[in-house]
Amino acid sequence: MAKILTLNMSDSTFEKLAKAARHFGKTPEQIISEWIEKQFKKSKDDPLLKLAGIFESESLSVSERHDEYIGKGLK
Repeated sequence: MAKILTLNMSDSTFEKLAKAARHFGKTPEQIISEWIEKQFKKSKDDPLLKLAGIFESESLSVSERHDEYIGKGLK
């Protein structure tokens, strides 16, 4: 059974969404729903997500600063 989700977004964001929906001959709701489904499928198929949570660190900022740490490790 379908569920209803209410989103708050800026007028400018909604106008971009509405424009994309018109372009594809769909409703804004269809565009958002399809995008969400695509994101779930994409993340499910991401082999790197299998690594999530397997490393331990005393640093609490790893999830936010991982690019910086990787960059330091490559130098």
